[in-house]
Amino acid sequence: MGAHPGRPRWALASTRLVEGGPGSAAVGEGGHVTGTGGTAAPLWGSLFGFGVVAPDKVNEDRLYRALDALLPHKDALFGHFQKVYGELFGTTFDILLYDITSTYFEGQAQGNPQAQHGYSRDSRPDCVQVCIALVVTPEGLPLAYEVFDGNRTDVTTVDEIVEMMRDKYGHERRTWVMDRGMVSEDNLQMLREAKACYLVGTPKSMLKQFEKDLLEHDWEQVQSDVEVKLRPSPDGANETFVLCRSRGRIEKERAMRERQRVRLQTELNNLKARIDADKRVLRNRSTAERRVGRLFQKYPRAARFFQIDISECDDPKHKSAKRLAISIEQKDEHRQWAELSDGCYLLRTNLQGQDAKTLWKTYIGLTQIEDSFRISKHDLGLRPLYHQKPERTQAHILVCFLALVLWRTLQQWMDGCGLGTAPRKLLEEMAEIRSLDVVLPTGAGKDIRLRTVSRPEQHLAILLQKMELPLPNKPKSI
Repeated sequence: MGAHPGRPRWALASTRLVEGGPGSAAVGEGGHVTGTGGTAAPLWGSLFGFGVVAPDKVNEDRLYRALDALLPHKDALFGHFQKVYGELFGTTFDILLYDITSTYFEGQAQGNPQAQHGYSRDSRPDCVQVCIALVVTPEGLPLAYEVFDGNRTDVTTVDEIVEMMRDKYGHERRTWVMDRGMVSEDNLQMLREAKACYLVGTPKSMLKQFEKDLLEHDWEQVQSDVEVKLRPSPDGANETFVLCRSRGRIEKERAMRERQRVRLQTELNNLKARIDADKRVLRNRSTAERRVGRLFQKYPRAARFFQIDISECDDPKHKSAKRLAISIEQKDEHRQWAELSDGCYLLRTNLQGQDAKTLWKTYIGLTQIEDSFRISKHDLGLRPLYHQKPERTQAHILVCFLALVLWRTLQQWMDGCGLGTAPRKLLEEMAEIRSLDVVLPTGAGKDIRLRTVSRPEQHLAILLQKMELPLPNKPKSI
């Protein structure tokens, strides 16, 4: 990418975000200008001089064949993005954020061995799916991805992704940031052996080891409603733990738990009434135990607060001479611990010399990858998958990944221009700009083509000026 007077290199690269195919038009009888599509075309592409593709040449089959041509370049694209991010934004790759999502298929996808039933992040357990692992920088710039079987568990993917990144980007010391779904002692040991650092979430059960620390008042406020504190590893290992407490999460978790507790209590009382009734008594012990099990499964947050005992006792009035007895007790100690640990979570790291605030802010960067998943599914068409062939599914995901790269690059560009970080709104504004190719036939048999661009409204002209995107002010011969 060559230098350009008065334009930052990263701004030049980002102009690719508005590339596309221009419209064309011809002068008909009476000197009227007509477009091949009947209307003026959007700005994309025509600003930057890309050639015309006749509309009758664009069809589904041709686009699908283009997918086949794109897929072999996947690894080369990953390497290119690493290079360009460094050149344009000064991005370093010392910290990598990793997470997994899933996307489901419409149809059975029987020809795709990766299409399997598994834990669905889209609330579609009825559909087969694939899992997509994504690696991004702390700024949210996508670096690489991998597609796994739809029934693959998160924790089993870490070693493959770490090895993939090492193969593609070298063995430099890196810090991996992952949520608790990725964490196992085997994975952490693998990262230590690879000379990598990690900052990960932990299962909430580990908080019990820090009960005394939760009661102390030496918290450091890092945000209006978030407090943190550093603590050494309880077993003396070369690790540091970060206790975090969020007042917003306290209220949310308490409300969710109390709602489940009340509902579970009500349904257990109904079951007890059925067992204690004089008529239509529930007498089958295994049936009663299964009902309790289903209730505990339905209300998992509240299940640990109850102790349920079902036994058989004598009933001389019935031919079986037996009936059930049920006792329902609440475990106050579990409820007290739940209230103490509400809104609290625990981070674990082998990084040295970092303060609690820095570690917490680094971990919160995982919201960038969650936002990337949301953008990919809602704005960029990742979900659902209609392709039935494995290679077309892979290519579809690659196209969505490339779109995410452009989206995130546009965010960086906008941020650098002081325009916020909402590409959706900017693209809606720029969609109002139209370009038109005017075709003038000549007596010599050679047409003259002129490309002209509509004049933007004042508010859009200001946006374009801030982004250093001047529009042509006169027709351009093409």
